[in-house]
Amino acid sequence: MANEGSSLTTLKRPSGGFAMLAVDQREALRAMMSEAAGGASISDAQVVDFKLTAAKALTPHASAVLIDQQFALEAAVEQGVVDDSCALIASGDLFIPEHGELVGEVEIDPDIPPAKAKELGAVAQKLLVIWRADQPAEGRIDLVERFVAGCKEAGIVAIIEPVCKKPVDPATQWDHDESIVEAARELGSLGADLYKGEVPTQGKGTDDEMRAYYRRINDAVASEWVVLSSGVPEDKFAHAVELAIEEGGSGFLAGRAVWASCLTAADVDHCLQTAAVDRLTHLGEVVDAAMARRQP
Repeated sequence: MANEGSSLTTLKRPSGGFAMLAVDQREALRAMMSEAAGGASISDAQVVDFKLTAAKALTPHASAVLIDQQFALEAAVEQGVVDDSCALIASGDLFIPEHGELVGEVEIDPDIPPAKAKELGAVAQKLLVIWRADQPAEGRIDLVERFVAGCKEAGIVAIIEPVCKKPVDPATQWDHDESIVEAARELGSLGADLYKGEVPTQGKGTDDEMRAYYRRINDAVASEWVVLSSGVPEDKFAHAVELAIEEGGSGFLAGRAVWASCLTAADVDHCLQTAAVDRLTHLGEVVDAAMARRQP
């Protein structure tokens, strides 16, 4: 587990790009595992086991890994499943079910303050921020500013992850892709070291459409930025990452595009060790190639 200093460089590949793995999904992962098992109940132990197995198989091929406090962070550290070459990112968010959603609201998790994350070996902490068109910006801005201040005080990298969701008021009009840009404008210059954003059009738009959105995100975000894979078809994510880098981004922090399809495999562990490794390796190569093309 790489923990030599707390800077963005620690999270990067030698190319200067980010190829980071996320295994911090919580109740959403339990729901995915249950669906894959035909609706069977999934225990906490099963969720933890998947996370640790995925981390052990995949972190040799990731520049960093994001693990959640609720299920697996301390177990991952205790069992040494994170490869020595891979930097550790700790979740800093507490997911709250609300509005009929598994993650309807988010608060800063009091059980994993930045100082504790650093003690566990994390060089960075991540905060998910729910962005809704009908909710006031002040609450989101305050949340991000408090999180960033805490990370800076502890000397670790602050990563924010705005995720746009439908308004609570069904009468409120909204557009998901435009909301992604608005979230970047609102939250992308509040001092976070790295911005993790959604892929516009969920990777299903034309190259020109996606590039146009990416350029607007790049204009809005003061820090380096990466994309996540939720909602993006597995076979479209690599190209979405490539376009993002060509328009100013620096890589990805993603889980589902790497390991989600393994949940339905006959042998999940084998799939993580083979097909998922192949996907993550390819994504890293895409990042390296795109970063190289961007060099002057």
